[in-house]
Amino acid sequence: MDGPMAQVIGDARGARLRRLLVCAGVCVAVVAVVPIVGQWLTNPPDQRLVDLEVYREGGLAVLRGAPLYDFLTQPPQLLPFTYPPIAAALAVPFTLLPWRAAQWAWVGLIYLSLAIVVWYAFRDLLRRTGRWAPLTAGVLFAAMAWLDPVRDQVRFGQVGLFLLAMCLADCCARTARWPRGMLVGLAVAIKLVPGVFLIYFLLTGRRDALVNAVLTAAAATLAGFALLPADSSAYWFGALLQGGDRTGAVDGTTNQAIHGIVARIFDEGPVRTLVWLVLALVVAYFGFVWARRLTLAADDLAGPDSASLLLGGVAVVGLLSVALSPVGWIHHLVWMIAVIGALVGDGRDTRRCLIAGGLWFLFLWPLPWWGRAWIGPEHSVIAEFGGQVLRDSFGLAALASIAVLGVWLVKRVKPGADREDPSQP
Repeated sequence: MDGPMAQVIGDARGARLRRLLVCAGVCVAVVAVVPIVGQWLTNPPDQRLVDLEVYREGGLAVLRGAPLYDFLTQPPQLLPFTYPPIAAALAVPFTLLPWRAAQWAWVGLIYLSLAIVVWYAFRDLLRRTGRWAPLTAGVLFAAMAWLDPVRDQVRFGQVGLFLLAMCLADCCARTARWPRGMLVGLAVAIKLVPGVFLIYFLLTGRRDALVNAVLTAAAATLAGFALLPADSSAYWFGALLQGGDRTGAVDGTTNQAIHGIVARIFDEGPVRTLVWLVLALVVAYFGFVWARRLTLAADDLAGPDSASLLLGGVAVVGLLSVALSPVGWIHHLVWMIAVIGALVGDGRDTRRCLIAGGLWFLFLWPLPWWGRAWIGPEHSVIAEFGGQVLRDSFGLAALASIAVLGVWLVKRVKPGADREDPSQP
């Protein structure tokens, strides 16, 4: 059979295959997240999405006109609100829902954000798989959903994936349907740590994005002052300066920032502060240099290699937001998705894929907590040392990832990209 009828039959079969692949991809994604959602939405109420409770209580404080930075959530958590006032205003819609419905809505938004992140992080690999892209997307979504930082997003009801999706879309979208930089500015207004992208925009010559980000962040902050003048003054001139005390112990296992690693080695005092500041300055210098190198190398290329380098530069800046912060919790390391995506690229480079697979496997397990269990008087010196290293493993892996992207990846994709013209500033 040939002619128009054969074409119609072929189109029908192709459409049927596409539907089957979409269904298969959705099924893989759903099967992957059901155990995670089932675990964290059925655990004891006082251990369930505790950070979402903070946002909801903040929204309730806004509606009641109560002081935003004076309340604590219900025992045993007793958590304060530590975010800018505009974040509490944005959380108001979730106060209008019953607690159970708010949990499900929040988790749904977390996984919607993860889908957006997977698209931007693995866009070239998905395009290369052609008609199989829906199934590939489902598999990648499932693989990223089981990363320990991503599981913690659901466990605590955090906003990290929201911010990651906004920053990736703003920096990596090939054609933005919004003023470039606006999403980063909104992310900065919600939580200050994405502010490192303002430095990134400046260093890479993306001045329009910088201006848009600053204007958006300023507008959102001024809106917070207009809506909540007393709370805004309390935050910007009070609660913000108490951040270290309000967010928890800096030497806790979950703090994988440089500050946390140093705090687990040195006792509190001038020496610890000095060591932290020196290490932070060194990491900041090399991190921003490598992020700029990756981005400028991406500007000189086209196709998947360009996208990988650009994504790598953005991932380095995202990791800096965690490493340089006084507190960089494990769930903040969702930026490892961008690292893995930058390494994988379109999947043609076996060595890059192997390194990406190794990082993915590393972050599947709660290694810092395993290391914490090895520390104590009942363990040998060797076990204690191994436990300390394992306890810091996520933070150390994040720092190593910055170097891998900034040095190894850029040389592998574009040899000689780091040899800039010395006459250029």
